[in-house]
Amino acid sequence: MNKLINTLCCLICFIAFTSCVSQRSKQQTISLQTEKQVVKKKILFVVTSHGIKGNTGKKTGYYLGEVSHPWEVLVEAGYEIDFVSPKGGNPPVDAFDLTDSVNKKFWEDAYYHKKISNSLKPVDVKPQDYAAIYFAGGHGAMWDLPNDTTIAGIVAKVYEQDGVVAGVCHGPAGLLNIRLGNGKYLIEGKKVNGFSNQEEEIVKLTAVVPFLLEDKLKERGGIYEKTEPFQSHVVVDGRLITGQNPQSAKAVGEAILLQLKSKNR
Repeated sequence: MNKLINTLCCLICFIAFTSCVSQRSKQQTISLQTEKQVVKKKILFVVTSHGIKGNTGKKTGYYLGEVSHPWEVLVEAGYEIDFVSPKGGNPPVDAFDLTDSVNKKFWEDAYYHKKISNSLKPVDVKPQDYAAIYFAGGHGAMWDLPNDTTIAGIVAKVYEQDGVVAGVCHGPAGLLNIRLGNGKYLIEGKKVNGFSNQEEEIVKLTAVVPFLLEDKLKERGGIYEKTEPFQSHVVVDGRLITGQNPQSAKAVGEAILLQLKSKNR
């Protein structure tokens, strides 16, 4: 009888031990999956370091609403946002309007305010960490983003690793000189959008900007689409997403989110 009891006790202990090991293994698997998921759920925002509109002496920079509105959409969906600028550090900001509740929410978020005020330098970015890359606009983007070869290399790698590439307003200026591994421009043969010539005329800066974005996107082989001035308009061509103006910023964020969800990233 005692022998039977001892055998049963040993059996119960063995089952309990096996269950514990199995549970721990499941927890470790879940933990590893979570860590992988965190790496996949990062998005890189590119902002300009250029702070002056040509020879006018007037200040510019990245357009605050073109950062804050997509930021809100993507952060609320669980994505982590990093920021990079050609010079790194604290980039200049334009359209600083805190009566916009989303601008205010972003600007007063201590964590993200610190991140954008200490933006990464391009050489410190690891393209494999990002599921998407997004170019915020602001007139400053026209001067420094098209010719930053390090950022161009990052974008090409993100795109060719099945990532999403996006921009809004003047942000698509950063897409102009990006070539893929096959030697073709990223935007060649793809539907694309950005600040229109008519919008540039309305803000009276056609003679100030170094080029007209609409014209240059067409020159690079982009199939340019547009709507009426300052109306939200987003163009999606696979993993390339572009918006026309500041009014399109939130919709670009939503389009990025849809594309990432469709790819389970």
